[in-house]
Amino acid sequence: MSVPSPDLQAFLKALASETRQAILVLFATHEALTVNQVAELVGIGQSTASEHLALLRRAGLLDATRSGKEVYYRPDYGRMVGSAEQLLAYLKSCARCEE
Repeated sequence: MSVPSPDLQAFLKALASETRQAILVLFATHEALTVNQVAELVGIGQSTASEHLALLRRAGLLDATRSGKEVYYRPDYGRMVGSAEQLLAYLKSCARCEE
C-alpha cells in the first residue's frame, strides 16, 4: 500500500483533533472568525486557538485575510472538497490493492 501524499497527510492530521473539528464546525454558522472569537466560542486560550487555526490553514481547510490588526479566518470549501476527494480516491486504490 502506498503512503498518502503530504497534502493528504496534512488534511488527515488537521481532522485528527477534536478541538480542530470543533473549530471547523463553527464555520457552519459563521462566515469568518478571528482568533479571539474562536478561542471564546471553543473555550480555549488564544494561543492554543492560534496554533489550531495555523494548522488548519496549512492543511488548506481555512484561508486567512488581514483587516487592520485582525486576521479573519474563513473556510476554504474548494480545498476541503478536493482533499476529501483525494482521500476517497486513496481509499479506493487501497481497497483494490487488497482484492
